[in-house]
Amino acid sequence: MVIRSVDLETVIGVSSKIPQNSRPEVAFAGRSNVGKSSLINTLMGRKSYARVSAKPGKTQTINYYNVNGEVYIVDLPGYGYASVSGETRIKWAKMTGKYFRQSEMLRMVFLLVDSRREPSDSDRSTYEWICDNGFSPAIIATKTDKLKKSQIPAHIKAIREGLDLPEETPLVPFSSETKEGREEVWELIERYVIAAEQDQQ
Repeated sequence: MVIRSVDLETVIGVSSKIPQNSRPEVAFAGRSNVGKSSLINTLMGRKSYARVSAKPGKTQTINYYNVNGEVYIVDLPGYGYASVSGETRIKWAKMTGKYFRQSEMLRMVFLLVDSRREPSDSDRSTYEWICDNGFSPAIIATKTDKLKKSQIPAHIKAIREGLDLPEETPLVPFSSETKEGREEVWELIERYVIAAEQDQQ
């Protein structure tokens, strides 16, 4: 995917209306500090477009990035953030739920999990919640640069088994440091979203 333009077009909070876009949307979900902002920056070929923070729960809004005027990359709030209040977590969950229900152009969902750890209860419940909302999320195993290459296959297997993934579910090892997996993620977006949208026109 050649990135010609990126525009942070819309930022919405808890009380905002969900925009009704005319281009397909691809949403990225994951627990706080899983590397979602770094992944989005890597996908877009930008160093600091999505704000990266060591403090969990930094993304408290839904951010829409218009890429090439073809597709929206939608950055959802993280889950599992221990440092914020329960009331705030509930608000963020409601906001994400509203997005899934009301977006007319959401075409694909990626769920990020940390490649170094087995899926948490939050990862599993979020995966099931996404499926219950009508989507079969592709999985991205982040921070693979923190593992030895020889360790990665076993960790990928543990993620697949921990989430009880169907055999056909894509699972992409990813590193924002080495750019491993960047092209694979874009290939999935181009195949299942951009090309599919063009076929319908």
